[in-house]
Amino acid sequence: MTTDALSIAQRVLRQEAAALVLLSETLDGSVVAAVELLLSCQGRVLTCGIGKSGHIARKTAGTFSSTGTPSAFIHAAEAFHGDLGGVTAADVVIFYTHSGETDEIVRLIPVVRGLGAKTILITGRASSSAGRLVDLVLATGVTAEACPNNLAPTTSTTAMLALSDALAVAVMETRGFGPDDFARFHPSGTLGKRLLLRVQDTMRPRDEIAVVQPDATVTAVIRAMTTDGVGAACVEEGGLCIGLITEGDLRRHLLRGSDPLAGTAADLMNRLFTSIGPELLATDAFEVFQNHPKKIGEIPVVSPDGRLVGLLVLKDLLRTGIV
Repeated sequence: MTTDALSIAQRVLRQEAAALVLLSETLDGSVVAAVELLLSCQGRVLTCGIGKSGHIARKTAGTFSSTGTPSAFIHAAEAFHGDLGGVTAADVVIFYTHSGETDEIVRLIPVVRGLGAKTILITGRASSSAGRLVDLVLATGVTAEACPNNLAPTTSTTAMLALSDALAVAVMETRGFGPDDFARFHPSGTLGKRLLLRVQDTMRPRDEIAVVQPDATVTAVIRAMTTDGVGAACVEEGGLCIGLITEGDLRRHLLRGSDPLAGTAADLMNRLFTSIGPELLATDAFEVFQNHPKKIGEIPVVSPDGRLVGLLVLKDLLRTGIV
């Protein structure tokens, strides 16, 4: 039984893959015309379908929207009950029907064209009722489903989805839509965070960290670090950050002499500390932590003129989800 299931799954994948290869080899100028029509669209790219084709249409609307082309999905049945109010003459509507004979689609196309919108059809049969009504037809060329009864939409919907992705990517690349643009539409995703989040967005600001003067006592340094709950204290003089005291620095000092509380912040601090600017990308800041010759957990954030503006804590940076 397991062997039979495996061979069936392999057959389906081979059949659908072969359909995509054939589609890639038989694409013609209609794809170029479709891309030009989509690029010139002054309104939204609307996708429309019903049933399994409707699911593909809905996904395609999401793909267009996330790649820089304003888009929305219209259910073919709901369109007759008010949703056509969202269609304007500035829009391009992409219809989905494998057979080209879906009643709701065939009846809807003339109405949409009457509103002035341009129309594209993605179908398995170019010479169909729907194909004769639209401005432009993109045929998948699929003649048989992977379903053994040739009934359940399988190969046909796979080809529709792949062709839709090809359209969206072609429009995206032709428009010059790049990673920075993509990040703006996905600010909460990992890519968006990696391209948009900066040190100033995740650092602890100056008024929330331990800041001491060079002549502060060891007790005062301990109190400041304990109060602010960060494993480091920044040493400031004349508004400039001149040193950093970590918990490690403090422990070493306490174990060094007969009077552990003797001395000042100037005796504890590391003057050769690493610092970064607030405008640095958070991902680049993470690389500073990763590539530092010592294992560090905090980095002072300073302005170009050396003034302390905050402290970047590694555990805070990791919580942002950039890695």
